[in-house]
Amino acid sequence: MSNTRRALFRSRWLPWALALPQLLVIFVFFYWPTGEAFYWAFTLEQPWGGGNAWVGWENFRNVFADTNYWNSVAASILYAAATTALAIAASLVLAMFVDRELKGSRGYCLALIWPYAIAAPAIGIIFRFVFDARSGVFSFLNAVSPGLWNPGLNGAQAMTMLVIAGAWQLVSYNFVFLLAGLQSIPRGLVEASAMDGAGPVRRMRDLQIPLLTPTLFFLVIINLTDSFTNSFALVDTMTAGGPAHATEIMVYRIYADGFKGLDYSGAAAQSIVLMLLVVALTFVQFRFVERRLHYK
Repeated sequence: MSNTRRALFRSRWLPWALALPQLLVIFVFFYWPTGEAFYWAFTLEQPWGGGNAWVGWENFRNVFADTNYWNSVAASILYAAATTALAIAASLVLAMFVDRELKGSRGYCLALIWPYAIAAPAIGIIFRFVFDARSGVFSFLNAVSPGLWNPGLNGAQAMTMLVIAGAWQLVSYNFVFLLAGLQSIPRGLVEASAMDGAGPVRRMRDLQIPLLTPTLFFLVIINLTDSFTNSFALVDTMTAGGPAHATEIMVYRIYADGFKGLDYSGAAAQSIVLMLLVVALTFVQFRFVERRLHYK
């Protein structure tokens, strides 16, 4: 006989009353804005007011015909890929060191988790000062060779600065999952490989990383999605999309066109494209890549 207990409500309205606050939050902050975005993406506001007129796919055609938009797509892909690779690599190395239970490892663990609590605008301001060409840490490059470092004029340097800041923001999040994954690996396996003569690098490459594949797969998806959708604050505080649109990623371009250029319909169409891109990325990862992973 099963000992499983089930929660039963004598009143029919009580479960709905308990779920209503969450349902309202989902509707107000997800379904309603999504519906409004679809409405604006397929309509165009009349001059001097007077409501919106149905234009079908015209907004999407205008977006896809704009070369600057495709530049923002390329910048977004570059930023997301570089940020994800750097963040996961750095957090994996840090988790490996902390997992070895060296002296002071618990203190390092707490110190590595705390940065995740820092707001993105604050991170952007801090890194903007660090990479400042005149007074930041990197200003010594200009002392060696004047004009060598200037992210305000060099697009590649601005993107590099943005990628480092974005990766730093994600390291703490990745570190928690990777450390938990490392600690879930049976110690007997690690000790046996060490007794067979495998060094730390060999154990990491041939034993620990293969067993961390499900965790790494999860973090790749989360980091890519976060880089596409939650990087607005960093771009706004550090580069504002410049120089010459070099760091104008898709999420920032939506803001620039919608709130600065007042092209609400074009911005809505771009937001729909970004949403579909993230959905497609997640679908492809889970549908095709996950089949190649071994969880046991």
